[in-house]
Amino acid sequence: MPIRLATRAVIVKDDRLLIVNAWADPMVQLWCAPGGGAEMHSSLPDNLAREVHEETGLVVKVGPPCLVNEYHEEETGFHQVEIFFRCKVLEGKLREDWVDPERVVTRRRWVTAEELAALPHKPDSLGAVAFSRGFGYDPLEPLAR
Repeated sequence: MPIRLATRAVIVKDDRLLIVNAWADPMVQLWCAPGGGAEMHSSLPDNLAREVHEETGLVVKVGPPCLVNEYHEEETGFHQVEIFFRCKVLEGKLREDWVDPERVVTRRRWVTAEELAALPHKPDSLGAVAFSRGFGYDPLEPLAR
């Protein structure tokens, strides 16, 4: 199985980070930054802007990379590399009635650093990078649901 490449958005507004549900199954309470798999022949920023809009309805400006994370699951052979970019909202507001065309993302919320720390989320370093403005790299983080 080839390594999958994905992009994710780190969007902090008024000291709150935008997160979305990671899995379509409502019983899984794992949260992550909005984004998803990269498509061929489209730049990483273009992929990310498309994914953020699909999942949240927001139009964003994609800025510089701030985190690289690798997930793996040896049992299934899954290996994903995610590149996180700092983004700024240009248009839109979160709406309860927004529908992700892939029907994966059904919950969206803005959280403080303290709220994020109390929620199951991936990657583990998301809060530190989002709220510190630094750069991070998490090699081979086990995928947990």
